[in-house]
Amino acid sequence: MPGSSDVDTYDVVIIGAGHNGLVCAAYLLKAGYSVLLLEKREIPGGAATTEEVMPDEAPGFRFNLCAIDHEFIHLGPVVEELELEKFGLEYLYCDPVVFCPHPDGRYFLAHRSVDKTCGEIARYSERDARKYREFIDFWQRAMGVFIPIFNAPPKSLLDIAGNFDGAKLADLFSVIGGPNKTLDFAQSLLTSPRDMLEEWFDLELVRAPLARLAAELGAPPSQKALAFGAVMMAMRHNPGMARPRGGTGALVAALVRLVESLGGEILCNQSVRRILVEENRAVGVETADGRAYRARHGVVSNIDAKRVFLHLIDPADVDRADDKLRERVERKIGNSNETILKIDLALSEPLRFEHHQHRDEYLIGSILIADSVDQVEIAHSDPAVGKIPLEDPSMYVVVPSVLDPSLAPEGKHTAWIEFFAPYQIAGAEGTGQMGTGWTDELKNKVADQVIDKLAQYAPNVHKATIARNVESPAELADRLGALKGNYYHLDMTIDYLMFFRPLPEIANYKTPIDGLYLSGAGTHPGGSVSGMPGRNAARVFLHEQRPIAETAKDAVKSLSETAKSVYRSLTGS
Repeated sequence: MPGSSDVDTYDVVIIGAGHNGLVCAAYLLKAGYSVLLLEKREIPGGAATTEEVMPDEAPGFRFNLCAIDHEFIHLGPVVEELELEKFGLEYLYCDPVVFCPHPDGRYFLAHRSVDKTCGEIARYSERDARKYREFIDFWQRAMGVFIPIFNAPPKSLLDIAGNFDGAKLADLFSVIGGPNKTLDFAQSLLTSPRDMLEEWFDLELVRAPLARLAAELGAPPSQKALAFGAVMMAMRHNPGMARPRGGTGALVAALVRLVESLGGEILCNQSVRRILVEENRAVGVETADGRAYRARHGVVSNIDAKRVFLHLIDPADVDRADDKLRERVERKIGNSNETILKIDLALSEPLRFEHHQHRDEYLIGSILIADSVDQVEIAHSDPAVGKIPLEDPSMYVVVPSVLDPSLAPEGKHTAWIEFFAPYQIAGAEGTGQMGTGWTDELKNKVADQVIDKLAQYAPNVHKATIARNVESPAELADRLGALKGNYYHLDMTIDYLMFFRPLPEIANYKTPIDGLYLSGAGTHPGGSVSGMPGRNAARVFLHEQRPIAETAKDAVKSLSETAKSVYRSLTGS
């Protein structure tokens, strides 16, 4: 609700109405602040939308244009704290969670149940089935260590400590108890997914899909210090992999209803051109059409730090706050050249994996075309040097309408295909879309070859396709407003996580400019649908507004609750 003296003045102005911006707004509104969200697209949601992208060729088919499988949001309290079910959100859990056909007719099938998954693996190797159980158990305990860190600002040690209960402390001690265990855990985090999987498993049938999921963090399986990508599989067992009924956009719709019910305002088609700074304080923003919106208490940006400090703020204002920040942002924050080419298919029938004893349940979770770890390696290393990995395409496929028929007309289906590709094509600089080398002709040629590869496993994909939409990396970057098409804003490697994300001096959501806060995928704990950056940023903002005595009182209470939980865990009472 705008202030009575100035209709364009709010307590907080938030740049970007993606899911993190909406989550942040909800917490601030619940605390009594007036909030305005400005979204550059015609609809809110950012990378978490569900849209009818082919209304003429395929009316009634609705597609998730980016995010689709939700795991991280179930590691935090956002859904429960904001009571999003009351605003129409309903999650549908996938089971099975992964299907990965192998060229020789065998397949990896993972259920939500670890026991059932081990039973599937045991058909090929009793040893790998046994090791899989140990592997998932280890990484789920490790995840118990990460969860309290994810759900707090990375430099707020008291908040992190307050998130540990008896069970999570038990997980902590189980993975780092004693010097040797601590060192072994550290080494596990510093190794590569490839090395780790070769240590644990014999079968390429098991290694390849796990490598493909680990590489979802945006780097090849050989990347050192990326072994924590193993949690991508562990999370599919617990807490599980789910999708909102109605598509990812249903999460956004529930958040929009909540925000509006609390008096928040969302304006779309409003691209922010400039953050207004006066006397080293962010006091509002100016949009591309020249309109200014003032902020009494702060501006929260959900776009990446490079665009904030290099494009949206007068250089002199940044330099007055920190004369080294612009150069550090420009030169130290790096992104790889890897992004995705996205293919959406409207289908007359579901995909059928005829060479792999087809069952419709294969289509419920994620379908991975990952024939070998080498194939996955090339799929992620080629884009880094500007090559399109088309010799033997690897891909991530979902047929979401099998679990949620509301996404397509009765009897029809949708397919979601993610293919890793370079943002900038080597040797094509300055040509094509946004100077990247991508053209309509090229993106469709690539899509043809990707679908031809899929047809080796699901031969009916060609005749079942009613219509398709192909979005090049350049188009995706333009739609999301993401530099180099990085939907995580910046890489998810260990040097850009926690108190390093995006830089140590701005990793706690605050910036050297008073009243300017960062949130979104480019802040801790990173990309994916979690709402954690939005919630954490809101907590930092609220702590900044409150007297020190109240903050200290909260910290003491949090530590007291942790101590009580530990006592109950140790005594069994």
